[in-house]
Amino acid sequence: MSTAIRHDFRSDTVTRPGPSMRAAMAAAEVGDDVFGDDPTVNRLESTAARIVGKEAALFVPSGTQANLIALMSHCERGDEYIVSQRAHCYRWEAGGAAVLGSIQPQPLNGQADGTLLLSEIEEAIKPDDSHFARTRLLALENTTGGKVLPVAYVDAATALARRYGLACHLDGARLFNAAAMLGVSAASLASPFDSVSVCLSKGLGAPVGSVLIGSAPFIAKARRLRKMLGGGMRQAGIIAAAGLYALEHNVERLVDDHANAKLLAIGLSQYSGLTVSMPDTNMVFVNVAADVAAPFSAYLAAHGIGVTSAYTATQQRWVTHLDISEKAVEDALKVTRDFFSTR
Repeated sequence: MSTAIRHDFRSDTVTRPGPSMRAAMAAAEVGDDVFGDDPTVNRLESTAARIVGKEAALFVPSGTQANLIALMSHCERGDEYIVSQRAHCYRWEAGGAAVLGSIQPQPLNGQADGTLLLSEIEEAIKPDDSHFARTRLLALENTTGGKVLPVAYVDAATALARRYGLACHLDGARLFNAAAMLGVSAASLASPFDSVSVCLSKGLGAPVGSVLIGSAPFIAKARRLRKMLGGGMRQAGIIAAAGLYALEHNVERLVDDHANAKLLAIGLSQYSGLTVSMPDTNMVFVNVAADVAAPFSAYLAAHGIGVTSAYTATQQRWVTHLDISEKAVEDALKVTRDFFSTR
């Protein structure tokens, strides 16, 4: 029988709505959103659009659907989008753009900081020739693996795309983490892009949902595609209320997650068997020496510390979020210290 997780560092998707968020959900005024008459959904969409500095927004069940709708709104069948091999909308979304949108991805090698080389972006843009898929879109992600894209890089990459007539989409699932780290508004980071997807159920702590944000004509097209993809919901105000609560109460506190991630990283880096990358935001990546990887992973699990492991536990990802307190970080570091004291 496995030990219950006491402190869950596996992802910021594991957050659970607290009493105040649940109360907001219970009190939500609802209607039929497919008819456009759910007032809470409408308020969430208008609030998200205002905060991110665009005309309109669309509430959807998941970040994967938000990105797929964006790609299908920007690209037609046989078109192509340029994207990092590390990007969520290429690597982790089951090939939806190709399978459901008949859109060809042009994946490029992502750099460690989440960027794509500008020279490789330019080289990948196809000429107007009937032999080639039509390059229509540049898709970037902020944050990528917790890394924040440099503002100057985003400006240069999107300007390059514009010179070739490409649209620009931002997978901003953790856009507010990036804004908190840089001390700027989410709208300023979204400004260079035609569309932005923002996840409400990661660091912001809602139980479900994302918003896709862009111009009014873009969102009108996106709304039709949401229906086509099965994302039309009825009395969705109950879950939209959680997203509204998250935007109104859980944005400024993201800096606490970043501080806890840094505290965790500094603590883990004290051990010779662990090589730790210092975090930009709320993700700590740890390379574990092969001779201790399996027993360390098992020890953490046996003591209720949940982490995400890969490659036979030699790579770990620890994610801080609103359900991980400073005390939880201290507990995890004590478990780590106890493990290495026996080695």
